[in-house]
Amino acid sequence: MSSSSATKHKKLHIALFPWLAFGHIIPFLEVAKHIARKGHKVSFISTPRNIQRLPKIPETLTPLITLVQIPLPHVENLPENAEATMDVHHDVIPYLKIAHEGLEQGISEFLQAQSPDWIIHDFAPHWLPPIATKLGISNAHFSIFNASSICFFGSTSPNRISRYAPRKKLEQYTSPPEWIPFPSKIYHRPFEAKRLMDGTLTPNASGVTDRFRLQSTIQGCQVYFIRSCREIEGEWLDLVEDLHEKPVVLPTGLLPSSLPRSNEDGRKDSNWSKIAVWLDKQEKGKVVYVAFGSELNLSQDELALGLELSGLPFFWVLRKPSHGSGDGDSVKLPDGFQDRTKGRGLVWTTWVPQLKILSHESVGGFLTHCGWSSIIESLQYGRPLIMLPFMYDQGLIARFWDNKIGAEVPRDEETGWFTRNELANSLKLIVVDEEGKQYTDGANEYSKLFRDKELHDRYMDECVAYLETHAHHEV
Repeated sequence: MSSSSATKHKKLHIALFPWLAFGHIIPFLEVAKHIARKGHKVSFISTPRNIQRLPKIPETLTPLITLVQIPLPHVENLPENAEATMDVHHDVIPYLKIAHEGLEQGISEFLQAQSPDWIIHDFAPHWLPPIATKLGISNAHFSIFNASSICFFGSTSPNRISRYAPRKKLEQYTSPPEWIPFPSKIYHRPFEAKRLMDGTLTPNASGVTDRFRLQSTIQGCQVYFIRSCREIEGEWLDLVEDLHEKPVVLPTGLLPSSLPRSNEDGRKDSNWSKIAVWLDKQEKGKVVYVAFGSELNLSQDELALGLELSGLPFFWVLRKPSHGSGDGDSVKLPDGFQDRTKGRGLVWTTWVPQLKILSHESVGGFLTHCGWSSIIESLQYGRPLIMLPFMYDQGLIARFWDNKIGAEVPRDEETGWFTRNELANSLKLIVVDEEGKQYTDGANEYSKLFRDKELHDRYMDECVAYLETHAHHEV
């Protein structure tokens, strides 16, 4: 028997280690489930509290997926029980990164004891590739960011960095970079570029820049998985390979989530039944769904008053960090707002089943910060977007999709400020106005691609096939 056919059936042990943010943890869990469906053993590593908060894993896969808890060390300035970005305000995240550095020993001991065939990791553990290499364990970087955003941030290859020197000036971020060889609208607005330079490109309290983390984890991996697909970002995926000089860049597909069956979502079903009753009473295609993730601590006033001024029914998920500075202002609303919008609008302050809400026929638009997972979930159901990006890659994603499936709220370029009138007009443009129909049509057109489970499963099948044939233990 040839060695290739002999190795084809060998069951692997694959560990996954996402960054401490649920926008990262959930896509990593989707990858874990797909690997387990192929019969491989999976160890999913995070901290105890994050493991407890995971969605229920389908019973058919539980024998193959082990949830591995590594305690997060206590560090100064990080509130007790804060184990994910959703637990803290944005300015506390550097301390979460310090705590994350303290997971190195636990990860190292796990890898030594269990000796998995692969570890699939995120951008944050810059110390992990050398440990894996020393132990003879193959490692893969999985990026939950899309290919065009990755390209915007430039190269991590030592050969390319000298040619494309890291940008140090604000204006270098406010136009498409020189290394993009085709027409592109991807750039940061000045207010986004300022946040980026402050938050990711300069050393923070952790003493390590996000750029260094990316450079170490991308250059240290054998294969670079990216949450994208060729149907949307073919030329960008080719450019990622060229910029980073990785021999292998593999798209995972979009990993679209399926609507949970009621028995998989039990403890939160009571939430959904109350929400469903409210949505059922609304006019088809007229509700604005509003959700900005849990990291943003934005001023609610103009947002609330814009929703009120629009006259549209709305469902607003307004979550404050579950721990943190104790700043109750993060959910303070204008005086009388909830009385004036009673019946027309609903403000929800606990967990919601976002996918179920987006799938409801009463939803006519999604006011979003443009996180990649949110875009994927919205487009699965053809919901057009009212885009209000704030940080990281959100502005880049908004530019990529602007005028295809939605429109950005006009804002002050320097401060990011917007007025209630601009917000109200943007909401009405997407949900009510005739000229906004093009965005709904565009979103419906993309929904076929975004919910094509077979297509995205094929991408993941190729990724698993790569893992099967390239593990160090097979060499």
